[in-house]
Amino acid sequence: MDKRDSIRIAAAGDIHCGEENRDAVRASFARIEDEADAVLLAGDLTTYGEPEQAKVLADACRGLSVPVVSVLGNHDWHANRAEDIVSVLEDAGITVLDRSWTVLDCAGAQVGVVGTKGFVGGFPDSALPDFGEPSLRAVYAETTREVEAIEEGLRAVSACAVRIVLLHYAPTSSTIQGEPPGIWAFLGSDRLARPILEHRPDLVLHGHAHAGSFEGFVGAIPVHNVSIPVMRRDFYVFDVGERAEGDVSFDPPRGETQRRKEVY
Repeated sequence: MDKRDSIRIAAAGDIHCGEENRDAVRASFARIEDEADAVLLAGDLTTYGEPEQAKVLADACRGLSVPVVSVLGNHDWHANRAEDIVSVLEDAGITVLDRSWTVLDCAGAQVGVVGTKGFVGGFPDSALPDFGEPSLRAVYAETTREVEAIEEGLRAVSACAVRIVLLHYAPTSSTIQGEPPGIWAFLGSDRLARPILEHRPDLVLHGHAHAGSFEGFVGAIPVHNVSIPVMRRDFYVFDVGERAEGDVSFDPPRGETQRRKEVY
């Protein structure tokens, strides 16, 4: 990494923008601009999936000097106007990933971000099988397409110095601890973890589970639920450093394993 020893990634999910929080959203993005090399947003950008709500986020991000990358969440699909929302966001310079990836130049290093919404399906002991009525099998197939997109994206960014997977739904039950077990099947799927385990990205971010846990893992890979209700702050900044042997790792402050820099 040429310019300095770490890359600062600011992350948040479940912003749920609307006119009622316009001023707060604008202020939070103005503050984070000087604190991060890139901003990643883990879905549920709007309250009910209306383009007017997306415009609140667009106005806050327009003209920022750092790249903003996002995925959509289930709230952003609620009004079935996802294409309109994407258009509003992209017009403001926000990169919206949907079963796709992008490569950012941050602090002299390439950061590959693989982004997709993810989907439901559950975790061991409560997983939806590929069996039964066509409507249930269609749900299973939708998650399969998300898994395939993560796989394809991680292959595409394999040469990047830092690789991040950005989701809305959880790929592990470790970051939904605190939610009622009866709804876990609707909070994500451990099937999303398969390409993560295989390709071992440096960081996985998601939102959605408002009562979940901030820190978890897929194998040894750190996963963070960056939903604002979980973090209890507007953003969390992850400092990503470089090991002496050239592999990318997190720089844990004060000797605490896998701790991160708190903001706001």
